[in-house]
Amino acid sequence: MPAPEPAEKRGNNWPGASNVLGVEPSAYLRQHADNPVFWRPFGDEAFVFAAERDVPVFLSIGYAACHWCHVMAHESFEDQEIADYLNANFVPVKVDREERPDVDSVYMAATQAISGEGGWPMSVFLTPDGLVFHAGTYFPPVPLPGRPSFRNVLEAVHEAWRERREAVEQNARGLAANMANAQLSAAVRLDGPPEVLDAGLLSDAVGLLARSEDPDAGGFGTAPKFPPSAVLEFLVRHAAVPSGTADAARDMAGRALAGMARSALCDQLDGGFARYSVTADWSVPHFEKMLYDNAQLLRVYSHWVRLGGNFVIPPEEAAGVASRCADWMLDALALPGGALASSLDADTVVEGVHHEGAAYLWTPESLVEALGAEDGAAVARIMNVGPEGTVSALGSPLHPGRSLDEAEAALWERARPKLLEARALREQPARDDKVVAGWNGLAVAALAEAGAVLDRPELVAAAEGIADYLERVHWDASSGLLTRVSHDSAARGIGGLLEDYAFCADGCFALYGVTGRTRWYRLGRELVEAASARFVEDGQLTDSAGESAQVFNAQGQKASLDPFDNATPSGASAFAGALLTYSSYSGSHEHRLMAGNILGLLPPLATRAPRVAGWLLATAEAALAGPVEAAVAGPATPQRQALHRALLNSPSPGLVVALQSEDDDGSPASAVEVPLLLHRTGAPDGSPQVYLCRGMVCERPVGSLADMESRLVAMVAGEGHVTEPGV
Repeated sequence: MPAPEPAEKRGNNWPGASNVLGVEPSAYLRQHADNPVFWRPFGDEAFVFAAERDVPVFLSIGYAACHWCHVMAHESFEDQEIADYLNANFVPVKVDREERPDVDSVYMAATQAISGEGGWPMSVFLTPDGLVFHAGTYFPPVPLPGRPSFRNVLEAVHEAWRERREAVEQNARGLAANMANAQLSAAVRLDGPPEVLDAGLLSDAVGLLARSEDPDAGGFGTAPKFPPSAVLEFLVRHAAVPSGTADAARDMAGRALAGMARSALCDQLDGGFARYSVTADWSVPHFEKMLYDNAQLLRVYSHWVRLGGNFVIPPEEAAGVASRCADWMLDALALPGGALASSLDADTVVEGVHHEGAAYLWTPESLVEALGAEDGAAVARIMNVGPEGTVSALGSPLHPGRSLDEAEAALWERARPKLLEARALREQPARDDKVVAGWNGLAVAALAEAGAVLDRPELVAAAEGIADYLERVHWDASSGLLTRVSHDSAARGIGGLLEDYAFCADGCFALYGVTGRTRWYRLGRELVEAASARFVEDGQLTDSAGESAQVFNAQGQKASLDPFDNATPSGASAFAGALLTYSSYSGSHEHRLMAGNILGLLPPLATRAPRVAGWLLATAEAALAGPVEAAVAGPATPQRQALHRALLNSPSPGLVVALQSEDDDGSPASAVEVPLLLHRTGAPDGSPQVYLCRGMVCERPVGSLADMESRLVAMVAGEGHVTEPGV
């Protein structure tokens, strides 16, 4: 039997050689359905095909809103010669990182190890069993200083695969082994006694954060600068508890919140926040708008309002920012059925050409056209729109860069509706309509708490609509499976990762605290219990449940756990927070100890890299505060409503609120479901009262608003604090 032809000769005649992305539900994959590259989705079939052909897999990872993904697609993946070479010598595979964060995470770690950089698009070369042997990010169509062309890379990789196969495979195995060893340092065991958490770590983290702060523009580090959402949540919580570093935490949080709110990062017209800024002063955003960023920022601005006081950014200004952010989420991302879409694209397609941020850019002339000569010139001045565009020839984003004085604010309120109307006439960025369970869980928590703080019940109603969608579409109670992604109200793809379960559980608990509806507590409990079973292997916590053999191979056949926050909190830190909240509602010592074990990750992170441990620090702040547990009992009267509202506006870190509800027949229902409410009753005279507790040990109940607020302040200050194992 004759030997098969070499791949480069047989080329595109292999059976099944075609681009099959047109049937995929992912918006990102469908963006590449018309490429001449013969893309396949990630899965066993693609790797079997590579093994049959004896060629490497070229893995390209990105997401629908990614500007540089569009650039590389236009420059290389739409080029017929590049496509022919790729098809002949590789099996090209496309991955939507938002649908497969497990794939993205392991191959991003490998890319950073090989190239020293990370980002999207990610370009990774794999053996047919999923091991990485070369990787990078964006490659241009022609060589640039310090960066080869994509064709150069393809030819070099092909030559190495053909001529130095043994060395290539040995290097790939070595990288996988190194990644497995790296996982050992992040291991979390949940089957032993946790260490006692040192409160001094949190003050040390504040001091370390101060060293990397940009005190002028707010935030941390230099360009590119990302919203430090999880770190800000920690700082706001830390500021609520009297300590020697509380003022420093408050000021750092305030400067960041003010800097972002008064910049082009925050769309000054509709309130949505962009993914990041390419400048240190937040003046030139990278224009994609993500649900996860806006949900986290909505929550932290709402928590700043709860903190109170006339600090760097006044609470009323923060309330306005939070309200507009919530409006943007519901106006721009709402889908039929109640859930929220993932993102808006960074680019706007105008006459077939991608232009970054085109919908958001203005020139002095376009402002005059929309507002008239006098107001247009004045708005150009206060929004820093000059004759030379800061982004492109299309203009500049609106960037005040400071608080507006009274006259400027009045002008802006007059101009804003007109500019919104003018912008609506432009081509708009595309929306990625996939529903990601975890990101919608973040939105549930943010909208519920914002609705309570801002006194906007319609936001709470929206949070309930999202939670209802997650329960109907994503959650299978019989199997304990939460599906990560849905399209058009149909769940599909992999099971959720640890972060999905944790974010959704946290959202349900927040929603229960605001509404008192036991349905949401019950769903949160089920998610925590399912995650505790799904993501613990031999007593060790993992991020995923082993969805892919190739991913497992690439990480050295070791279960992985990434302890570092990224654009969202790490799965481990989010799960610690959900466990802590659940144990406070349920009294479960087992789940409290699990939270304590995860918090054992904190000491090295707090003292070396607090910027990637924000949510773990925020959870530790709640654990050290108790957290305080509040059980609201008695009849549903205006007095009880006032007590409940005051609790929801307390800045006490991680405060857990349980509200007694009733069945249609008038019998108490929530006490059966929520152990915190067991044996909690109204006052002897029939009036409502509040039990303030830690670890299910309660003080004498209080019925007056003044007494309750006084005791809360005292408990936040640490009076009566009891430290349990692990906290």
